Amino acid sequence: MPHPSAPDSQTSDAQARRQKAIRAATDYFDRGDFLVDFTRRIAIPSSSQDPERQPALDAYLGDEMKPYLEALGFSVTLLPNPVRAACPFLFAERLEDQALPTVLTYGHADTVQGMEGRWLDGLDPWRLEQRGERLYGRGTADNKGQHSINLAALAEVLKQRDGKLGYNVKVLLESGEEVGSPGLREVAAAQRARFAADLLLASDGPRVDPNQPTLYMGSRGAYNFSLTVKLRDGAHHSGNWGGVLANAGTRLVHALASLTSATGAIAIPGLRNKPLSNSLTDAYRKLKVSGGVGAPEIDDAWGEPNLSAPERLYGWNTLEILAYNTGGDVNRAINAIPGEAKAVCQLRFTPDTNWQEIIPSVAQHLAAQGFDDVTVAPDRNTAMPATRLPTDHPMVSWAARSVATTLGAAPALLPNLGGTIPNDVFAEIIGMPTIWVPHSYSGCQQHAPNEHLLAPVARQGLALMAGLWWDLGEADFPRAA
Repeated sequence: MPHPSAPDSQTSDAQARRQKAIRAATDYFDRGDFLVDFTRRIAIPSSSQDPERQPALDAYLGDEMKPYLEALGFSVTLLPNPVRAACPFLFAERLEDQALPTVLTYGHADTVQGMEGRWLDGLDPWRLEQRGERLYGRGTADNKGQHSINLAALAEVLKQRDGKLGYNVKVLLESGEEVGSPGLREVAAAQRARFAADLLLASDGPRVDPNQPTLYMGSRGAYNFSLTVKLRDGAHHSGNWGGVLANAGTRLVHALASLTSATGAIAIPGLRNKPLSNSLTDAYRKLKVSGGVGAPEIDDAWGEPNLSAPERLYGWNTLEILAYNTGGDVNRAINAIPGEAKAVCQLRFTPDTNWQEIIPSVAQHLAAQGFDDVTVAPDRNTAMPATRLPTDHPMVSWAARSVATTLGAAPALLPNLGGTIPNDVFAEIIGMPTIWVPHSYSGCQQHAPNEHLLAPVARQGLALMAGLWWDLGEADFPRAA
């Protein structure tokens, strides 16, 4: 007969092994090995927005990540992009047993432009440099740092489990996320069975607060469209024609003003989302919106009235004017009446919004307001659809318990990110629950000069990801039916 204390002893041993794996992940950071690997990856100038950087995209996937994953026991394939050849994919799989659970993780190898010469004195976007708690470099936050944390934590767990995870892992890295993920949906549809998994566990985007670990389960969608007024070719002298020629810029200003209230509330019924459910309201109002030191102050009177800041940022549709042009230079304005004007707008939307109705809704609104001279058209070929997984989903509850066990505090649960990621590829095309664990924060200056990752967040990210990777191999993982 087993000794009465045997089950407790087994539990204690399992907890000790789990803690050892977490400690191994943080030791990887503390002894400087994370910075060694990270420095090498930041030095590869893999900007998908610069056509001449295609060799760097190939190098990041083929020369950096392929051998790294192969050393962890992955079988690695480089997949061509059917839409944009310059942006290939890397797919890797480590299969222990088809009967075991399978998790897919994702990241993107590409960055935005380096913006050389516009960074703080002495900073090179393609050289990792630590100043205080900040790790500067292009791609540190978006997304090289985030997928590097996840894969490094997995490597440490693999060592502590003696080379057997107790589940299968698949990795998908794309190299065109910063140019709209061309080909990602086509490849996912063609490779659906190969990419299939019980769960997507990945990292991108910011935490709700730099000091609070966060889980989010989807994102708002994004759709860009243009409004154009063309009354005539060319501009005409305002002294000779002012008062008798309609001004395209003035017409467009009034058309734009009709889209929202003066404080940003959407005025077009077809672009407004449904009222938030009680469960979503409860989830959003538990959150704190903070971009950390140096972040802009929130405008409490902006946007949809009677909603909290988290509800407006994460749970509501927002309409923004991104750019406006009458053909002139505001620093060198000429005395001429513009014959043409154009604006680019963007709707960030929640899953209850039909993005295919955006253009018809705007066109109908403009016609009703007397703006028959305003043309509305898509500004991009495709929309980024919105997705959301309920915070009470079994996978979310499992992940939240794991993070709380590792850190001793519950993470923030965010139904969906305020920004947009290609989560629909995993949630809808491949078809799996999706959980994102961001290791950045909204003040990281991604897509701008001085992009950085916070060292304490990176270290904590290694710990909580090691806990998640460990717990995937335990019996209480709620595998999909």
